[in-house]
Amino acid sequence: FCTPCLQECLKPKKPVCGVCRSTLSPGSRALDLEKQIETTETTCNGCNKKMYLSKMRSHAASCSKYQNYIMEGVKAVTKEPFHNTRNFPNRFTFPCPYCSEKNFDQEGLVEHCKTLHSMDAKQVVCPICASMPWGDPNYRSANFMEHLQRRHRFSYDTFVVCDYDADEDDMMAQVLIRSLRDK
Repeated sequence: FCTPCLQECLKPKKPVCGVCRSTLSPGSRALDLEKQIETTETTCNGCNKKMYLSKMRSHAASCSKYQNYIMEGVKAVTKEPFHNTRNFPNRFTFPCPYCSEKNFDQEGLVEHCKTLHSMDAKQVVCPICASMPWGDPNYRSANFMEHLQRRHRFSYDTFVVCDYDADEDDMMAQVLIRSLRDK
């Protein structure tokens, strides 16, 4: 995970898993993983120097050849984003499909519905899904509360590089480049 995403998940009020957003409980260090990181060798993609994984981050910060390697990759996948703001759907705030309340973020909508509408069996359209390029604005979920709790436990923005129309290979390349740039 990149630092900003990890910090968001570890906020003191509610530390959560970076993938499923379930609450984290206090645990112990993964000593077996730490040992594996300290004993696994890798090669710098810039200067081809061999080192242990545990040393790679500090090496990458000072290796100009590695930084040039990363910048070449960034140039290869960076494209000029074209956004027509007039036709850009709002994927940040959502109305409640049961009542007239509006402007919930995803987490707020889930909490609102769990608190006030958990017993409402009316079939409704999920406003979060309907805002996505693959969403059907006419599809009514048979069990909206179950859908919310299964499908929207975490935000798509955690996994999507903000361009919902980009193809999967480009998005994966951008994610990998950004994760390598994070120090």
